Amino acid sequence: MQDYEDATAFLGHWGRFQQQVFFLICVSILTNGLRSLLIVFVADTPAHHCLIPDLNLTVDWYRAVIPIEVVDGKQELSRCSRYRLDVVRNLSAQGFLPGRDVNLTDLEQESCVDGWSYSKDIYQSTLVSEFDLVCSEQWKKPFTSTVLFLGVLTGSFVSGPFADRFGRKPVFFMTMGVHAIFTLAGVFSPSWVVFVILLFFGGLGHISNYVSAFVLGSEIVTGKVRVLLSLGITLSYAVGYMCLPLFAYFLRDWTSLMLVLSLPGFLYLPLWWFIPESPRWLLSQGRADEAEAILRKAAKKNKVEAPQPIFDDYLQRALVMNTRFTMSTGYIGLSLNTSQLHTDPYISCFISAAVEVPAYISSWLALQYLPRRLAVICILVLGGASLYSILLVPQDLSGLSMTLEMVGKFGVTAGFSLMYVYTAELYPTALRNTATGTCSAVSRVGSCIAPFILELSVYSKYLPQIVLGTLCFLAVFASIFLPESFGQPLPQTIQQMQKRERIKCPCMKRKANSKSVVMLESQL
Repeated sequence: MQDYEDATAFLGHWGRFQQQVFFLICVSILTNGLRSLLIVFVADTPAHHCLIPDLNLTVDWYRAVIPIEVVDGKQELSRCSRYRLDVVRNLSAQGFLPGRDVNLTDLEQESCVDGWSYSKDIYQSTLVSEFDLVCSEQWKKPFTSTVLFLGVLTGSFVSGPFADRFGRKPVFFMTMGVHAIFTLAGVFSPSWVVFVILLFFGGLGHISNYVSAFVLGSEIVTGKVRVLLSLGITLSYAVGYMCLPLFAYFLRDWTSLMLVLSLPGFLYLPLWWFIPESPRWLLSQGRADEAEAILRKAAKKNKVEAPQPIFDDYLQRALVMNTRFTMSTGYIGLSLNTSQLHTDPYISCFISAAVEVPAYISSWLALQYLPRRLAVICILVLGGASLYSILLVPQDLSGLSMTLEMVGKFGVTAGFSLMYVYTAELYPTALRNTATGTCSAVSRVGSCIAPFILELSVYSKYLPQIVLGTLCFLAVFASIFLPESFGQPLPQTIQQMQKRERIKCPCMKRKANSKSVVMLESQL
């Protein structure tokens, strides 16, 4: 059977055709990064307390009507209660002064029956202030993020089979449109329920677009350029993510922010005429003529001569199995926790985004020079160890705690990036998109529970870091049993993938003499 990379070697690795595909796919991911964690600002909770209607109260009583509570050792206004206004009004009318004539702790309290007053020091409005997602409705805030990642989870399942059935390119552009359209539609949500429904479909489009772009590019380019494409895609995502706090800083109203960030997605639709379908996928569907037509156009762009014919007989099947649960949980959890890193959420978000740049570069270097299994294990150990180390840091060294948390995010981000390439290298062409999507779907289960893992800080400040660190070390054990793919071509058939699966962890090998080992290596 003819090897795809041998058959297309005449194109070279870095001609004008590959450069065009590389650049356009990377550019398309910019808005993916720009919108992926939009929820950090859209659903942030501004400082708030019970709304006090105009009741002719004295200045002293207006200041005292909201109880003072101690939170994390600091005094602040109660967010969910106030002293009963009818009692306060009577005391004010009689000339009693709070704290002098009246012991405030003896007064009965009531809930915020008139609504809330939200601080506008940072935001003009957020989803929380728009729909009052506070106090008894506070559960809706983390649930909003969970719905987003449920959409991502669903998209991971749906996009793979669709891309393997109808093609990488149609699904890539369709999901790009879905992401932009539902983000735009969220601006006009009349209620929280409508918003989360639209957010679900936005999340579906987000991950489907990312996975489709990654698989499409990985199947078009060959050799070391495939690893370079991984770096380009992840860095483009990071650049978009780093621009998010910049847009959020100037657009303090959540509807304006979503409106502006939804529009760039529509500008990419003309790329349809410049990004080709995956020739590998066309071959797996028996459409060799279309694959050859694409490659002959590519040969003209690269100014090389295409052989006659390019392909012989081509038939492929696939098998799917992998997981990235821990890295997804850690990445989303640490990303959503950015508002706790610094008093300024914009600086906090930028720090979290900027950490991804060296993480993606490190991932690229690891893909270039290290065995895949070793790289994954080292990255997970780094992430888990740094998260555990936060427990040893004194409370007055908050800067050190933030640094360790960012080292943890560096580890899981690098691993998250590396696993996309690793997964694509393990599975054959006909179902590679399904495999990548299914693996992403499993990982997105972790994304869905990540917002609630952060809520564990109510019981213990560092409990979320303990949970995420423990998951990292559990994943280290699982990674030991992964097959190795470093330095090997993409598998074209199930038989080639099965040969690769024969490579086991050294600790799992049975006794074998040197001759049998040599024979096994020669077969692989």
